[in-house]
Amino acid sequence: MAKSPSSGPSQRMLRVGEQVRHALSEVLHRSEIRDPLIASTVISVSEVRMSRDLKIATVFITPVGASEGDAIIKALAQNAKFIRGRISGALSQMRFMPELRFRLDTSFDNMARIDELLRSPEVARDLEPDTSKDD
Repeated sequence: MAKSPSSGPSQRMLRVGEQVRHALSEVLHRSEIRDPLIASTVISVSEVRMSRDLKIATVFITPVGASEGDAIIKALAQNAKFIRGRISGALSQMRFMPELRFRLDTSFDNMARIDELLRSPEVARDLEPDTSKDD
């Protein structure tokens, strides 16, 4: 039975995405990329989302302690073919090596913003039990 396009990632997409994430993390950890910006920045690969045909890998990264996220994304994009070649050994079971597309992971920022909103006095006031009810 075929899945509908909106049913979410398949087990295979999740497994391959995790393999790509692990291989990419190893390449970044070993500092194999000769770009000074990438070499001087600790980069965390938080997630890799694979396309249905496994030919495109969207890599979500978080530069740790760096404020120039867009410059790091640009540097990674410029080195994408080199990185793709370096991870090919770890992904030798794949028929096609996926194209790498890099994006900033904003989920941590979103979570921090939601947490800040939940701790605001206005929300705290609404969460307190109402003691003014007449019984």
